Amino acid sequence: MKSKIAEALNLRYSPVAILWTDEKPEKAQQFKQGKWGCVMWMLASAAKGKTVVFSEDTYGCWGGGVGLGFGNQYLKFPGGIECFYYFLSTGNEQWERGKETAKQIENFVTKDFLEDFRKGEGYLKSPEMVKDFVENMPIMEIPSKYAVFKPLPQVDTDREQPQIIVFLAPPDQLSALVILANYGRQGTENVIIPYAAGCQTIGIFPYEEAKSDKPRAVVGLTDLSARENIRKQLGKDLLSFTVPWKMFLEMEANVEGSFFQRRTWKALCSEKESM
Repeated sequence: MKSKIAEALNLRYSPVAILWTDEKPEKAQQFKQGKWGCVMWMLASAAKGKTVVFSEDTYGCWGGGVGLGFGNQYLKFPGGIECFYYFLSTGNEQWERGKETAKQIENFVTKDFLEDFRKGEGYLKSPEMVKDFVENMPIMEIPSKYAVFKPLPQVDTDREQPQIIVFLAPPDQLSALVILANYGRQGTENVIIPYAAGCQTIGIFPYEEAKSDKPRAVVGLTDLSARENIRKQLGKDLLSFTVPWKMFLEMEANVEGSFFQRRTWKALCSEKESM
């Protein structure tokens, strides 16, 4: 599919479509079963032209399994979900089960993960706040066997319909996407930035928005761990901007006649070309 938005933005990387299917795409990249990996690595591959696929057994990490819509995979976190509450906040070395679990996994995980497991990532102030975070997350199970990331230009909309479209954008392009999301709508909250992992802001949060009669776009990659993991593949200046398919079509229809044909946007584009 050719996108008017992508053409107007002159994006560095292709928009990525997220599809649900029961048929595994041929020659798609996939994590090995049970092996750890970051969903952001796969997003980078798709943005560069590859098709990637995930299943309930090949989602990479627990947060990724949650983010892609394979249920509450935090229940499978080492030591159980309570250890995850401590992992994201104050660390597991302060309570007995956490200390015992750390000893059990120390020869099977990376040095960085073990340090974070023991000391905590410090992303929320307390385990109780992490529990509240998880309980208020729109955890779901997608109705298909696979979640697929596919470059939007390779999507044949006569045969397949994306659930979600993900843009990876630096500040100027992100600003344009926010403006376009509001261009044909009333109200001022047509774009949201939820607190969540990078994979969750391109997955379950937009999935949840897609259920609405008036879905909103979701800005993501504000997750420090995701930014660290994607930095080598895509650089350090990108955020994600994710829209449900219905909203994407709405935005596509609004490109012509909008600010994209006006002086300010053209001036920004000319400035980038001259640098």
